[in-house]
Amino acid sequence: MINTGIRIAQAALCGGFLSVLLVAPAGLAEERSDHLGASQIRQMVNEHAPHALALYREFLGLPNDAGYPEQITALNGWVRTAFEARGFQTRLIPTGGSPSVYAERLSEGAGKTVLIYLQADGQPVDPAAWHQPDPYVAVLKAQDASGNWEIIDWDAMHGTLNPDWRVFARSASDSKGPMTQFLIAVELLTSVKPDLGYNLKVLIDTEEELGSPHLAAAVQAHSDLLAADMLLIFDGPPHASNRPTVSLGARGIATVTLTTYGPRAAQHSGHYGNFVPNPALALAQILASMKSPDGVVLIDGFYDGVSIDEAKRKRLEAVPDDEAAILASMGLMRADAVAGSLQEALQYPSLNIRGLSAAWTGAAARTIIPPTAVAELDIRLVEESDPVRLIGLVRKHIEGLGYTVLDHAPSAEERTRYPRIASMQHDISYGAFRTDPEAPPARMARAGMRHLFGEEPIVLVTMGGSIPIAPIIDALGLPAATVPTVNIDNNQHSPDENLRIGNFLEGVMILMAVLQESPP
Repeated sequence: MINTGIRIAQAALCGGFLSVLLVAPAGLAEERSDHLGASQIRQMVNEHAPHALALYREFLGLPNDAGYPEQITALNGWVRTAFEARGFQTRLIPTGGSPSVYAERLSEGAGKTVLIYLQADGQPVDPAAWHQPDPYVAVLKAQDASGNWEIIDWDAMHGTLNPDWRVFARSASDSKGPMTQFLIAVELLTSVKPDLGYNLKVLIDTEEELGSPHLAAAVQAHSDLLAADMLLIFDGPPHASNRPTVSLGARGIATVTLTTYGPRAAQHSGHYGNFVPNPALALAQILASMKSPDGVVLIDGFYDGVSIDEAKRKRLEAVPDDEAAILASMGLMRADAVAGSLQEALQYPSLNIRGLSAAWTGAAARTIIPPTAVAELDIRLVEESDPVRLIGLVRKHIEGLGYTVLDHAPSAEERTRYPRIASMQHDISYGAFRTDPEAPPARMARAGMRHLFGEEPIVLVTMGGSIPIAPIIDALGLPAATVPTVNIDNNQHSPDENLRIGNFLEGVMILMAVLQESPP
């Protein structure tokens, strides 16, 4: 692991089970009489590593593309069985799409209730882009001397376990890894502490990769069932240092599709170049006008409402980012100039070009003026952002460049009426959330990590990604915090998604440590 305060001390085969001893630096971990000690947690997870990895491998074998409801039906059946085997009662929560799964493990006389958010669906797959036979059949890989990942036999798990080996499969890290870590953590923790002392409720989203379009309405309709004192999210990677992390917020997301128009059909650039307007050039000019060369959004009012006071600035500065190393790992030597640091930049809404399309490129390129050009944009939202307002500012900016902005492809009559035409469609998936560092879920997560590691975790004011938590917070009125447990270089949403064995096992330990804490 990279600078986690945990090292591999030994790996040995004991009685048919692989025992990997992950130990913290001496004298750091907190030991309390009413808790499993840090060394006990590590010992339990090490002894059950083969069982945990077998469950994980089985779970990864289930296709989970929410675009195929039949896959989610089978997935939900497996999830309910897995939770019920660990003392939960389960039911399906109907939505306008694939149902979510609800699970609960209640404690008699409990005064507090903790709601957990997990995700079960995954991104679509392009098998041809993966370096393995089937993205839904997990493979174990080791890195060779040249840095290439090579498939090794699963039987290697019964010898010396290398924490740097990785499991490759769709949803390995996003988010079947965290769900398996949760299942194993509850299983091990309740084997010695059957009553956690609080009610544990779990909401499992099966349409997260679709933007959770039906989640808000479903949560609102089942607010009594989901009522709790706090929300913990187990999802995503930690800080770039790979050190234990608690995140207090996440940005929301909205998307825009922008299309510009040229001739009805592609035209020969020799015959009509210098005469027929090119929509690709028009689109490039629109996009270039939205940002400065240093990446600052130039749309009037886009950053309005965002302010960073001294207390917040100190929290941002406490995050140990090695920005030069982050850029170097991507082959870059400069950052955008939206703010003075990475953490500060995440506090502002962003405008990103996530895809461009016009005509053909490479060997298929041809000398034509294309009929259309398309840009796909995403806007990452912060709490101060009104997504409707930001999308309106984008539209107003384009209109200010002399374009008529439609919400549909132009008709023949509209083509002859307006000299410059663009169409713009948008979707608002969900908003941002942010929680105070002293709110109950943050305190519970931080206490568990202090107990395990003997020091405060890194606390992120806002993580850069988006998760559909704001609708739950809005509907239930809960404070929320995120506990991330997968390696940051996991290729989520991309081919060759993976989870590092060391992070998988450490994640189980982290969740055990957090879940045994008494909710504040």
